[in-house]
Amino acid sequence: MRCNRLALLLSGFVISPAVFAEWEVNLVRGVTEISHAIFDLHMIIFYVCVAIAVVVFGVMLWSIIYHRKSRGAKAQHFHEHLWVEVLWTIVPFGILVAMAVPASQTLIQMYDKSEADINIQVTGYQWKWRYQYLDQDIDFFSNLSTPQDQINNKATKGENYLLEVDQPLVIPVGKKVRFLITANDVIHSWWVPALAVKQDAIPGFINEAWTVIDEPGIYRGQCAELCGRDHGFMPIVVDARSEADYQQWLASQNQAQEAEQAAADQTWTMEELITKGEAVYQTSCMACHQANGQGIPGAFPGLVNTPLMSGDGLEHARIVVHGRAGTAMQAFGEQLSDVDLAAVITYERNAWGNAGGMITPQQIKQLKEE
Repeated sequence: MRCNRLALLLSGFVISPAVFAEWEVNLVRGVTEISHAIFDLHMIIFYVCVAIAVVVFGVMLWSIIYHRKSRGAKAQHFHEHLWVEVLWTIVPFGILVAMAVPASQTLIQMYDKSEADINIQVTGYQWKWRYQYLDQDIDFFSNLSTPQDQINNKATKGENYLLEVDQPLVIPVGKKVRFLITANDVIHSWWVPALAVKQDAIPGFINEAWTVIDEPGIYRGQCAELCGRDHGFMPIVVDARSEADYQQWLASQNQAQEAEQAAADQTWTMEELITKGEAVYQTSCMACHQANGQGIPGAFPGLVNTPLMSGDGLEHARIVVHGRAGTAMQAFGEQLSDVDLAAVITYERNAWGNAGGMITPQQIKQLKEE
């Protein structure tokens, strides 16, 4: 395997830059015009560096061999040779200018965010992404969907281990999509290599990026900032679809939101809420409070046989909806629907031997209006 890689590397010097793209240690060439420009610029700079290294180290090696003491060579004694000084200044300057021109052109192209067809706000949370389509009434969270059994080495890891989500970001091909990137809690970074988009998500600031994807496909990335525990559990999946499929997806999202509103008004049984709440718990709560509800001592409290689980259900609901200041407990009021909140609270209050009764979606709705 090592010999094959070495042969591939050596052949890349004389064949094509694309060879390097297939070698896993090189940059990803990507699927957008900008990503191609960045990759080509990267390869130009690489070849310039290689050429400089070959010339400089070649001269050094030649000097060591042919001007060694055993051959009778004697050092020249001179200072401030005019042409050496001129060449030593002009040649590096010319190389820098030659590299700066294409680099500047690429940077200007990267930061041209004008005339976007679609605007999407991307917000980083611990540890999920929120996508708000500013031109449409669509707003959802994208969570890691890799099964816990794979994470805990109890099952064979899938092909896209830790790079799969329950709801991807869907965008149309051939349209300029502008991303407004920020964060809700700590610093994150929204990074999709195939799109050549990597932008920090900082609380209180809005950073911009954009992309135009030419071909439908699934493109994956992840948070590129060390944002805390489970930092590696913040995958990004971009689903690029044709215009017709994208419009169909928009219609399905609107229908789903209407169905969600209707579900919040219906009457739910405790068994129905517990069943639904278990799935919500696994997605949104289990990373901190653990599958057995025992939590992590010193970091995240347990939920088993505690006064909170057996006491006032509304107090429990307030903590889940509004979070708890000064702790790692997030406010899930915006992240989950009324039904999901009622379901996960009811599940927690009746799992692992707890018997705390149920909370309804209507109670959650009233709590949010307080």
